[in-house]
Amino acid sequence: MYRLEQETGADRAEVEALYDTCFAPGREALSSYRLRDGVPPVRELCLVARDDLAIVGGAIRFWPVRVGRSDALLLGPVAVHPTRQGEGLGGTLILEGLERAEAQRWARVLLVGDAPFYQRFGFERLTGVEMPPPTNPDRILGFGTWTGVAGRVTRWGG
Repeated sequence: MYRLEQETGADRAEVEALYDTCFAPGREALSSYRLRDGVPPVRELCLVARDDLAIVGGAIRFWPVRVGRSDALLLGPVAVHPTRQGEGLGGTLILEGLERAEAQRWARVLLVGDAPFYQRFGFERLTGVEMPPPTNPDRILGFGTWTGVAGRVTRWGG
């Protein structure tokens, strides 16, 4: 059993260690990280999943971005510890995060990922949305209201 909690500053080292475990070295060199530089995540949407021993088994973060002239959230990273994968924890984090984003009136969420995995959560391939290179356009996915929203994805406030 897991409990989902809002990530706090006290969780940072444990969550960063989880991301280091789950992703390749140099993950912060990805173009999506340039959209996060100097921009705080939306704290209310950043979640950790702790087991009954209070160990972090998964985490998810959301960041504000601009798409053309519109606001959006960038989902990621989301990670589940390798020893906890296959338990549905990643899906639980994604669904809870999307539900909280909707409750906060965020109209749209985007991510860069595998369509077959994220389609079950309601994500669809976006056309007309440009992530910083070298992002594969087939991996740019969106959730929510995207009608009439297009353009380059840029840093929030940038």
